[in-house]
Amino acid sequence: MTEEILMSATSEMRREAGYVIEPPPQPALPVVGSDRLFPVRRVYCVGRNYAEHAIEMGHDPNREPPFFFQKNPDALVTNGEFPYPVRSSDVHHEIELIVALGRGGKDIPVEKALDHVWGYAVGLDMTRRDLQGEAKKMGRPWEVGKSFEASAPCGPVVPAAQIGHPAKGLVWLDVNGERRQKGDLSQLIWSIPETISYLSGLFTLAPGDLIMTGTPAGVGAVKRGDVMRGGVEGVGEIEVRVV
Repeated sequence: MTEEILMSATSEMRREAGYVIEPPPQPALPVVGSDRLFPVRRVYCVGRNYAEHAIEMGHDPNREPPFFFQKNPDALVTNGEFPYPVRSSDVHHEIELIVALGRGGKDIPVEKALDHVWGYAVGLDMTRRDLQGEAKKMGRPWEVGKSFEASAPCGPVVPAAQIGHPAKGLVWLDVNGERRQKGDLSQLIWSIPETISYLSGLFTLAPGDLIMTGTPAGVGAVKRGDVMRGGVEGVGEIEVRVV
């Protein structure tokens, strides 16, 4: 049996057998002005990509190589609610611009990086800061503080074909009507094209990947009942209640 026939037979067996358990739903974000969805493959996050946020977290704000962590795609929530997580008493908000990739690649040149962007969204990188801090002290991964259930409230994706590629604009977050975070996309230490290019040297990017580009200074704790409202100029706004 040739390899081609064997692969065909294996695919047919899978179709006939199906899955042994019900497969999970495909994580996705709504698209502005459409009833269609943007399917999400991976969620990459850039750490400390604004100088003032790096300072408030006790780190050098100078331009060092970027670093990344990931959130599980099923941590995305779009219903406007953030359930306060267990095993934490210090949960922080981090407002961010999200880049949604429509094309993938490896070792993408900076000058070609924006050709891979399908659209943009506004999101929150919610963080169990106490658990993240414990992990840092012990030199352990951050997932327990960053990638828990519902840790990525997001708004809809806006196609780049409609708004272009924002390189400047206010990034802000209010909690119960009080301004907590304020920055500008022009203050990113690593720009969006640079981030995509660098990340593609570490991972083979693919359509459906999201990149959370970092948060400006002013991160802080929330409690049940708080209402977070924030946005990125030219992209959109989100409102999320802590429940």
